[in-house]
Amino acid sequence: MKNILSRIGIDWFLPALAASILFARFFSEAGIYSGPFSLHTLSGYGITVIFFFYGLRQDPRRFIQGLENWKLHALIQSATFVLFPALAFLLLPFFSEGMHDPIWKGIYFLCVLPSTVSTSVVMVSVAGGNIPAAIFNASLSGILGVFITPLWMSILLQSSSGGPELSVILSKLTIQILLPVALGFLLHSRLAGFAEKNRKRLRVFDQLVILSIVYISFARSFSNNAFSSVELKDLLFLSAGMALLFALVFGLLNFTGTFAGFDSADRKTLVFCGSKKSLVHGTVMSAVFFAQTSGAGVVLLPLMLYHALQIVFASILAKRMNPNR
Repeated sequence: MKNILSRIGIDWFLPALAASILFARFFSEAGIYSGPFSLHTLSGYGITVIFFFYGLRQDPRRFIQGLENWKLHALIQSATFVLFPALAFLLLPFFSEGMHDPIWKGIYFLCVLPSTVSTSVVMVSVAGGNIPAAIFNASLSGILGVFITPLWMSILLQSSSGGPELSVILSKLTIQILLPVALGFLLHSRLAGFAEKNRKRLRVFDQLVILSIVYISFARSFSNNAFSSVELKDLLFLSAGMALLFALVFGLLNFTGTFAGFDSADRKTLVFCGSKKSLVHGTVMSAVFFAQTSGAGVVLLPLMLYHALQIVFASILAKRMNPNR
């Protein structure tokens, strides 16, 4: 079973996500508890550490060297930060509660997130795409997402909350995300070697922080009966919708790459980098944007489903696009 799962890009982390949700369902006390040494407080420190090392791993020279293929970069970033949000707004009329619907909030939140880093690069590599361009765009997307995602989210926050609460959220965002990224970026020349040497350990740390945030979000949601209105058919429809969203974006980008005259390598880079969304950024940012939301677990559902589906579908498509691998 482990070998079968590894072939389609699934490791221990996805089953661990499912386990954390089940644990939150039956043992929610640790996720609800608040205090100086609570899981919520510790995960907040973990978010700061994640984004510090994220900034630390960004090489300024890579961005300068990667600016040549600007047409490809512009299309990838436009897909991530313009096409996806536009599709979310197109779905809004189908939700009776409008912007206040927790499922739509989750879809919108998913759509304004940056692309993944490791998954995008791996899939481009498997498909035989332009790996340097994939590395550049995945890194650029993460950096831009630190700024663009909050801008998109401000539309949602202003429609559902008052100004003071929005200012508190933005202040927390600055302290926990923006400043750590900026500090890490400034210290790249001195500490990048340490970050690279401990890349695997840092990845495990990131995943443990994500699991803790997922557990907290779902524990609070279960304790507040936020899932009482979510039925099995809703989850099935949402799963089908997330699969359709991935297929639609993937198909549109493939058509756009062909129409723009990209060669095979660049077109593969466009479809795999432009169709991904980052679970890391999404989970840790949700702890800032939806910290006071009783149904934070419901909001995270679209992201978690899309994350699992994008890994499975992208793995299958990448191998089909490179039959020699």
